[in-house]
Amino acid sequence: MSRICQITGKKMMVGNHVSHSNIKTKRRFYPNLQTKKFFIPDEKKYITLKVSAAGIRTITKKGISIALKEAKEKGYL
Repeated sequence: MSRICQITGKKMMVGNHVSHSNIKTKRRFYPNLQTKKFFIPDEKKYITLKVSAAGIRTITKKGISIALKEAKEKGYL
């Protein structure tokens, strides 16, 4: 599975390591992904998602069913 949040769509970004002598080499910034199980009360079952820390906050704020609906509309799921 790729390193993409299934709720927010966050993915890897590319940047530079900058040394003391100002030499730049490519590096990657990965999102803070966690594999987490959530209970969906409508379907009475658990679902495992790969979500970022921001995705977990979104689920806590909006609720799992609304967050899943919005993620499906945006094409993240």
